[in-house]
Amino acid sequence: MPVILVVDDSQTDVLLITSILKDFETITAFDGMQALETIDSAIPVDLILLDLHMPRLDGFSVLAALQERQNEIPVIILTNLDEIDNEIRGLELGAVDYIRKPLNFLSLRKRIEVHLRLRNATWLVKEHNRLLEETVKRRTAEVVRTNEITINALVRLLEVRHIETSNHSRRTKWMMQALCDHLVAFHRPGYDLTEKVIEDLVNTAPLHDIGKVGVPDSILLKPGRLDPAEFEIMKSHVEHGVEALEYRMESTDAPISFIEMAKEIIQCHHEWYDGSGYPKGLAGQDIPLPGRLMAIIDVYDALTSRRVYKDAISHQQALAILKRETNSHFDPVVMEAFIQAQDEILEISHTYRVEAE
Repeated sequence: MPVILVVDDSQTDVLLITSILKDFETITAFDGMQALETIDSAIPVDLILLDLHMPRLDGFSVLAALQERQNEIPVIILTNLDEIDNEIRGLELGAVDYIRKPLNFLSLRKRIEVHLRLRNATWLVKEHNRLLEETVKRRTAEVVRTNEITINALVRLLEVRHIETSNHSRRTKWMMQALCDHLVAFHRPGYDLTEKVIEDLVNTAPLHDIGKVGVPDSILLKPGRLDPAEFEIMKSHVEHGVEALEYRMESTDAPISFIEMAKEIIQCHHEWYDGSGYPKGLAGQDIPLPGRLMAIIDVYDALTSRRVYKDAISHQQALAILKRETNSHFDPVVMEAFIQAQDEILEISHTYRVEAE
């Protein structure tokens, strides 16, 4: 049974929360010092519900202390403080979610369940990686297969939270194949792709948004337009994704080509050809080719897919937008290949489309 630590100086709130979590094992603390003492003890804690305004040691100080300890227990903030600065500060200090009081207890339970599943999935991925690393040391011939397993595990981790991701991942994978097949036929200097490079591009394309696992549900699934502060948090998915890949690289004795390829895709698929993108504002040929390829595929699939905040548009409407943004957002050579590949891309878009999207 999962163990949840409830940290709040209000005995009334603690009693209410523990009563609706009666099918979980709950531990209580009434200030930040008690919370850290519990965490530092031998008691296993799977998730923390943390108030911000408390005596002796407030919630922000608890989060900072957990960061120093490199503690990976997911923390959900529960607070009366409604300023966006407090939310941003809490998330920057490592909280996974931010819920304002008075609490909607049904929503609270659902979020707890989601974050417990994510914690379990994260542990499974790390444990799986550990076992894979031991295997790779003994059997280097299995590297390709282990990479595929890692990709699937990481993508699945995001799918737990974001139902749209599953088919989006399949579409972007096979759209990358179609785009590369047409691009390589151009035989343009700087756009040469070997069979191995294409294989790595296709296999790593589904990882481009894996960093969104670090973005709170309140932002990731918001039905309206993000405000500037929320957009800054959304942009952090690039950094989260790169960190996940770097962790995988550090735990491997030898460099793995598809991990390097995935890092370029994750880091650069929001860089625009004119330098107006993020995170580094790269422009033109300074943007690695994997990023330039992923950028156009990602935008096309986003335009032609229904999301919680928008309706889908047609293939022709999306193509018109892409053409209009060529040279500003997109590499003109890549755009030329995309136009050549549009029949295959449209078929892929229809094949991996479901009613729920």
